[in-house]
Amino acid sequence: MKVAIVGASGAVGQEFLRVLDERNFPIDELILFGSQRSAGRKYTFRGKEYEVKLLQHNDDFKGVDVAFTSAGGGTSKEFAETITKYGAIMIDNSSAFRMDEDVPLVVPECNAEDALCRPRNIIANPNCTTIMMVVALQALENISHIKRVHVSSYQAASGAGAAAMAELYEQYRQVLAGEKPTVEKFAYQLAFNVIPQIDVFTENGYTKEEMKMYNETKKIMHTDCAVSAMCVRVPSLRCHSESVWAETEEPVSVEQFQEAIRNGKGLQLEDNPAEKVYPMPLFHENCDDVFVGRVRKDLANPNGITFWLVSDQIKKGAALNAVQIAEYLIEQGELPLKK
Repeated sequence: MKVAIVGASGAVGQEFLRVLDERNFPIDELILFGSQRSAGRKYTFRGKEYEVKLLQHNDDFKGVDVAFTSAGGGTSKEFAETITKYGAIMIDNSSAFRMDEDVPLVVPECNAEDALCRPRNIIANPNCTTIMMVVALQALENISHIKRVHVSSYQAASGAGAAAMAELYEQYRQVLAGEKPTVEKFAYQLAFNVIPQIDVFTENGYTKEEMKMYNETKKIMHTDCAVSAMCVRVPSLRCHSESVWAETEEPVSVEQFQEAIRNGKGLQLEDNPAEKVYPMPLFHENCDDVFVGRVRKDLANPNGITFWLVSDQIKKGAALNAVQIAEYLIEQGELPLKK
């Protein structure tokens, strides 16, 4: 298996290396790619040192089986043809292709089989907030069809990259030292604050991040379920949280949904309010699963149920989901490529 990582120096690129190692992903040859800024950097993987190559329009992807790309939508669009020209499967972490009809948008716990139909040899990794939500929603959908969802997300600094996490650390230090905080990666100071905007606003008053949850959920779950989202940046480091209100066609009891979570793929139940047991970002960094708690009936809707989610944005929300897609392709005999 010949594997490439595009955007190897970024937060998700580095997470790819950790996840591939953790899961003992079969790699015979590894190539790391980056921009002018990161080319030449060296990283150690499984005891061997690798130097980041400059991403160029050439034949560097010849013989590559799978390329994990996380270098931004512009780069993905520009280099997609170069990456896939010789048959490599591109699993892309950007928003570049998510809503393209001929590109599958995949969360393995929900729609792994969609990855088998990829006319352009591109598979899109969904937005991090969508990934964690649909993993839980799938368990509920298996009980009764979901008609609509309202969700508020509480998104960590990691969603804006490694530099944003560093800025949050620095802002806390500066504020506590009585200094003026540096504000570059966010519209406002994030330390000791929350910002009710992620990405730019669209004409309907929702941000692009919120519209991603609306559109991507429909595509992944092959559903007519409508999602109304409010996405908020909070000063946690790398775990996103979500409050979810879901309305199903038939009433679903708390016990039914809790049991579905216990038996669901990629889910863990942490739900004992009497003992103050519920998921929190502080305790779930570097975890693979989506953690669910605070399950209760919606007082405003007899067919409603509400719950709380926490998941690692860089891991399950990005790198792990992409690697799980590749693992599924291995199980199905689609990887390594037949050359």
